Amino acid sequence: MLAAHLKVVLDDSYGITLSHIDEKQELAKYQEEVLSKARETMSEEDIEYVEEDLRSPCTQEIAVFRAFAEIVERSENEVVVIDTAPTGHTLLLLDSTQSYHKEIQRSQGDIPESVKKLLPKLRNANETEVIIVTLAETTPVYEAMRLEEDLKRAGINSKWWVINSSLFATDTTNNILRAKASNETTWINKVNEISKGNFAIIECKSEEVKGEKLLDLTK
Repeated sequence: MLAAHLKVVLDDSYGITLSHIDEKQELAKYQEEVLSKARETMSEEDIEYVEEDLRSPCTQEIAVFRAFAEIVERSENEVVVIDTAPTGHTLLLLDSTQSYHKEIQRSQGDIPESVKKLLPKLRNANETEVIIVTLAETTPVYEAMRLEEDLKRAGINSKWWVINSSLFATDTTNNILRAKASNETTWINKVNEISKGNFAIIECKSEEVKGEKLLDLTK
């Protein structure tokens, strides 16, 4: 995850706060919260049903979604950068507040204020911008295109694209890598078309990470 990688090179002196969501921890926390409330009014038979329901795959998505909303809520006056993969059930939950609310109600949970505010905030282009990061290769570009369609269905704004680790953007003198770099042009042009020119290219290069030299692929 992005946060885990950044911890290698950043510390508090940069003025950046790093947050990491532990999925197992958040799931256990949410399950206990729901069961604790259920025990106040339900019979043992009903509680067993709730316990079974909480083992649903959707429950973990709900728990993680709540944790995500809490991070955004407590960072109200800050710029929040979220790194997430373009897969999973979470985007489906984002499709409508009703879908999320039904899952919460089914598992006898409450909807926190942070969750109620999250989707409108994500859909507000003045507050949220999604930057799609891809590689100039067939599969990554098509996966990114599917992500963009999912975001559109969820009403979430996406304008900018980034092509990462591009050999085309380097001055590589390696014949094999130059051939690979030339193959990137098709996908760079595709991203240019999709994004209507709103994209940036980051070249593939070696970097120093806490004193460790990464392999230089551009020579």
